[in-house]
Amino acid sequence: MSGRGGVTNHGQNGIVNETWDGTIPPECQSNPNILRLSAGFTWVEAQEPLHQDIDLGKVCGVGPGMSFANSVLEKDPSFGVISLVPCAIGGTNISEWVRGGVLYNQMIRRTEAALQGGGKLQALLWYQGESDTQTLEDAKLYKFRLKRLFKNVRRDLQSPTLPVIQVALASSLGPYKEQVRKAQLGINLPNVRTVDAKGLPVGMDYVHIITLAQVHLGQMLADAFLQTQTTQAVLLPIQTETTQTSNAPKRCSNFVLDVLLGPFR
Repeated sequence: MSGRGGVTNHGQNGIVNETWDGTIPPECQSNPNILRLSAGFTWVEAQEPLHQDIDLGKVCGVGPGMSFANSVLEKDPSFGVISLVPCAIGGTNISEWVRGGVLYNQMIRRTEAALQGGGKLQALLWYQGESDTQTLEDAKLYKFRLKRLFKNVRRDLQSPTLPVIQVALASSLGPYKEQVRKAQLGINLPNVRTVDAKGLPVGMDYVHIITLAQVHLGQMLADAFLQTQTTQAVLLPIQTETTQTSNAPKRCSNFVLDVLLGPFR
């Protein structure tokens, strides 16, 4: 979710030496109506790589977030300002997103800060699970852990009907991909939609999808999100008490990006 499109490992003999090629497709270009919440809790015009100051342990490239936001605005020009809240950390197991853990708390804290300007929390975009394919135990527990995560996010953000758009895996790090995919495709919570990344081309690491696939995935996420808008006309703003303040426009929609996601009207 944090974006590996265009990232290549030039290292040899097990040494990691990754670089991003800097290529930004037209579908991922910056737009003054697309903002992102920086690591310093300030709103800036969004640009690739979206997670460059969030996922500090990796080299980030193109992800689905900018394609998603541009596609939403293209399909619905009246939508308003979209504010993305990047939270993704690559290579993590879903057990690392347990309620009360560092990553989970950071996601909730960033989302609450994003809402201080009066915007609407519109959706959570979730793309994760490759690490959970490495052991049978994690694969078997994935569905339970995923449902628990979505329920906890909705509870802690006081948004019981928050739309969740998740991605079913295109690849894996271990032999239990189908078990995890089955769990993802079998989630039966209300207002949770799944887009299937199966068949999207992966890069030379055989795990992360390539730049053009990230673009296509973002468009799939946008289509799924817009479908939720036809069935849920009103999303109530969230009232929180945090010390951070938001400089976002007053009419805006926020999207948390996997653990990533937002816009303002």
